[in-house]
This record gives sequence, structure tokens and C-alpha cells, in this order.
Amino acid sequence: MTPTTTPILGRRTLLLLTATFGGLSSFYLLLSVVPLYLADAGSGTAGVGLATGVMMLATVLLELVVTRLLDRIGYRAALGLGLLLFGAPVLALLASSATWLVLVVSAVRGVGLGLVVVVGSALVAGLAPPGRRSEALALYGVVAGIPAVIGVPAGIWLSERIGFAPVFVLAAVVALLPLPAAMALPPVVPASDAAAPGSLLGAMRDGGFARPALIFAAVTLGAGVYATFLPLAVPADAREVAAVALLAQAVAMSVARLAAGRFGDRHGSGRLLVPAVLAAVTGGALVTWTASPTATVAGMILFGAGFGATQNVTLALMMDRSHPGEYGRTSALWNLAYDGGFGVGAVGIGLLIGPVGYVTGFAITAAVLVAALVPAWVDRRWGR
Repeated sequence: MTPTTTPILGRRTLLLLTATFGGLSSFYLLLSVVPLYLADAGSGTAGVGLATGVMMLATVLLELVVTRLLDRIGYRAALGLGLLLFGAPVLALLASSATWLVLVVSAVRGVGLGLVVVVGSALVAGLAPPGRRSEALALYGVVAGIPAVIGVPAGIWLSERIGFAPVFVLAAVVALLPLPAAMALPPVVPASDAAAPGSLLGAMRDGGFARPALIFAAVTLGAGVYATFLPLAVPADAREVAAVALLAQAVAMSVARLAAGRFGDRHGSGRLLVPAVLAAVTGGALVTWTASPTATVAGMILFGAGFGATQNVTLALMMDRSHPGEYGRTSALWNLAYDGGFGVGAVGIGLLIGPVGYVTGFAITAAVLVAALVPAWVDRRWGR
């Protein structure tokens, strides 16, 4: 398999990456801050987890219908609307820390998240030069991952030092600033999924799509658990350890995603599926020792590497099993797995953590990661 030398980056891709970067910077900046905001306001672990879970639920519900919306309004309008919904509602949190208000804002931002990520994945797949789709998806993933590298630890660090209000304002600004980039995209309307074989429900029943989605959902469940609860699981005087661990995870995720993309275009993405899940499993096992800073950071590095590689491998495999008319549907399914897994991790494990504690909750998370090895092993024969 020999990739072409056609450049991956073009004007439309750069505009897309700019808009995506701003929207996801806002998302990651508040990902761990909002749970801390609720915890400081007196919400229990269930309420803390609901903030992330409600956002992911709204994202999932949007993703179930987003292909129809894209057919009606096109990529440009959908991306601009997503940025607007990411940024403007955050300012309401300046008025109150009431749980109901936080949940409403989280839900609206979840709709924005669904629009931004589905448009991003579908457009990148369509714009990629022949033979370079995995690498293009990896580059998109790295740009999308940079906000995680910066935003999650920066949000925790800033909220500890200057308070929550300035972080909320910053999150609104970084989402709204790239609106001109989104509006500069051509008003592309994707090929209707009605003209392509199958539907989102049909893709869920197709093993070639369902297995990668299920694997990715399991790994993403771990990401939702760690992003929401790791800052609370470490000793109270060691939140800096959580910030460092989440930073290390984000860096490892970005590096692994780019490396997986380059490998996939040359040797086939399918070969990396089992090793990627194994890395996530090993990292998840280590993170159960939250009292040890070394184990926590090392575990998050390994989990981040597995998470990043799994992101690229599953998305590349699913796009390879699609034709261009199905890219929107495939992107929606992959992002459905991402956000559904993330939300289930935050809410489901959050409900368990209250009665059983953080260590047991993290051990259950590691067990879910182990279970993902089964469909990964079955899917390895598909390859590329």
C-alpha cells in the first residue's frame, strides 16, 4: 500500500481544523472543571457524573438524527451552529451553580459537540487524498487532541488559582472566536444517506461497523470515567497529580493517534486493533492505584496511547468499509460510540462509585476494557 504524495492540508481542511480546534478547546477546558464546580457546590458523586452524562446524552441524541440535519442545512451551517452552542450557554454558569442550570447548559453544549465532531470526521474523510485517509484522520485527530492536552489540565489549574468564573468566560470566547472560519467554508451539502445503502441502524447491525464501534465505546467509557473522576479520586491535596496524569494521557493519545495513522496507510489499520486495546487495558489496571502518583501517571500514559490508537484504527476501518455517500452516517456512528461510551462511563460508573468507592469503580472500568479484547480479536481478520 503506497500513499500518494498529495498534500493533506488544503484551504478547506485548514478552515475546518481551525473551527474544530476552537470548539473542542471549549469542550476540554470545562470537561473536568464542571464536575469540580458541582462538587464544590455540594453535589454528590451522582450529580457530578450527571453533568458529563447529560452532555453526552444530548450529543448522542443529536448524532442519531444529524445526517438528516446535514442534508438540510449543510456542513457550514451545522459547524457554525455547533460553535455557537458550545460558547454562548457557558456564560449562564456565571449566574448560578444550581445543579439544574449546570445540567441544562451541559445538554446544550452536548448538541454543539455532536455537530462539531460529526461534521469534522465526515469532511476530513471526504477531503483526504487517495491512499492517505488514515493519516488525514490521524492529523485531524491530533489537532482535535491538542485541546485535550492543553484544556483539561489548564482548566483544573486555572479553576484552582483564579476561580471558576474566568474559566467559563475563556471557554465561551475560544468557542466563538473561530466562527468566521466555519462561515468561510463553502456551503457543502453532503450526499443524502438515502442514496447510500443502509442506515445508521443498519450500520449498527453490520458486524464490520458494529465491532469497531463497540470496541471504541468500551475504551471511551474509560476516558469518561478518568476525565470525570480522576481529579476527585486522588488524595485531596494532590489534584496536581490528576492534572499531570490527564496531561500525560492527552499527549500520549495524540502521539499514538498520529503514529497509528501513518502505520495504517502503509500496513493496514486492522493490525493495530488488539495492541491498542491491550495498551488501554494495561493503563486502566494501573490507574486503580490512585494513591500512587507514579502508577496514576504511568497508567494514564498507557491508557492514552491505547485510546489514541483505538480512535484512529476504529474510525479508519469504518471509513474503509463505507463508500463516500455513507461518510456522514459512518461518522455519526463512530461519534455515537465515542460520546455514548463517554457518557455511560461518567454516569454509570459515577453511580457505582458512591457506594463502592473510586478504587472499585476504576477496577470495574478496567474489567470493561478487558472485555473489549473479545470483539477486537474477532475483528482482526478484517484488516485492510
